[in-house]
Amino acid sequence: MITSSAFAGRRYLVLGLARSGMAAVESLLASGAEVLAWDRREGPRDQLAGRVTVADPLVADLRGLDGIVLSPGVPLNTHPIAERGREAGVPLIGDIELFALARPSLPEHRVVGITGTNGKSTTTALVHHLLEQSGIPARMGGNIGLPILAQEPLAPGGVYVLELSSYQIDLTHSLACEAAALTNVTPDHLDRYAGFEAYAASKARLFAMQSPDQFAVFGCADAVTSKVQAEELARRGPGRADCAKLSRWGAHQAAWPSLQGPHNLQNAAIGAALALELGLSEDQVLAGLATFRGLPHRMERLGSFGGVDYVNDSKATNPASTAPALAAFPPDPDKRIHWICGGLPKSDDLDECAPAFGNIAAAYTIGEAGPRFAQILEPFMPVERCEMLSEAVCRAHAAAKPGDVVLFSPACASFDQFRDYETRGECFRRLVAEITGEAGGETATFTARSAA
Repeated sequence: MITSSAFAGRRYLVLGLARSGMAAVESLLASGAEVLAWDRREGPRDQLAGRVTVADPLVADLRGLDGIVLSPGVPLNTHPIAERGREAGVPLIGDIELFALARPSLPEHRVVGITGTNGKSTTTALVHHLLEQSGIPARMGGNIGLPILAQEPLAPGGVYVLELSSYQIDLTHSLACEAAALTNVTPDHLDRYAGFEAYAASKARLFAMQSPDQFAVFGCADAVTSKVQAEELARRGPGRADCAKLSRWGAHQAAWPSLQGPHNLQNAAIGAALALELGLSEDQVLAGLATFRGLPHRMERLGSFGGVDYVNDSKATNPASTAPALAAFPPDPDKRIHWICGGLPKSDDLDECAPAFGNIAAAYTIGEAGPRFAQILEPFMPVERCEMLSEAVCRAHAAAKPGDVVLFSPACASFDQFRDYETRGECFRRLVAEITGEAGGETATFTARSAA
């Protein structure tokens, strides 16, 4: 794990003991810090009994603490810990800020930070892959699900590649990334912010923490991202705050099987810009793009059965992230999309998906959003109202013809029927394997993906 003498003899409270919280506790303890910890669940508290002071931060005396380490899931706009921390004069931080504070204790290294509403996980994994393929030691962590403090420190010359959500950036104050990226900014998580402008400002803070000589690259396909890029360009000067150069890489995209579609061209261009900044050659970048296998639940091609492709895009939790998935399959009468969508809605429309409606053979709506999505889509395409994912997979499988695509891209959160998007995606994978394995005695070919 990552430890630092900077924490020795200091006192921290860790609130939220899931993966990143537990990693923070272990790192602090191993660094010689005194730790108070709390989680509303008894299990994690019991796990740490005798090693930390178990203390409810809403009643404990917080004065004198060096920091309150919050899980990104703690809503700063509604949770009383925010006001209690301010009253006690204690900074609210996260595990990424602990990593930033630990950096002087680590062997010489560089850090890449990647944020954005959509595409940041794929871009993070891509940069990690490009570095490893070129022989540069790399660690991947952050919002991608791998607590960075739980990772072993890199040897000198290594690169830490961090996916950063707005929640994590809100709790980070001193992370100056040698290279950083903003993929895009579209409305999301507005229950946590005063409005869209506040959400966008959270993303922009990643770049404000950089010095003018450090590098940043931007998707520049939306107004907010373009505005941030222009502001950073004015602060830094030429070559230090670039828009992703899609034209430079677009001619090669046909050779990247896991990076199809206009959204993945942007992800690839951003990843390539970061890799070039880190010292890779263009040939190394192109070789790495061709061998990148993608991530689970993000346009993950599960396999083909009877000439029908099955694609798991469970990570698409809003219409903005589903729109590029639909656009990844250009209009073709011999390759139509059977679109499974729905769940817990984040918006009341599918306007961002509308440009691709003409390439959809049929939609299969599920979950709480099902009736509303069906109402929107029925004027444009056949719609099967299914409610449950299992029924939607069965109907799509029965209707699809050779050359078609069964695309599970929900455009919704999962919480009406599933614990998270990963569980939802695993369910889709299992249903596809079961139904295709039973049909006609044929065997489908499925490809497992690894986030590593």
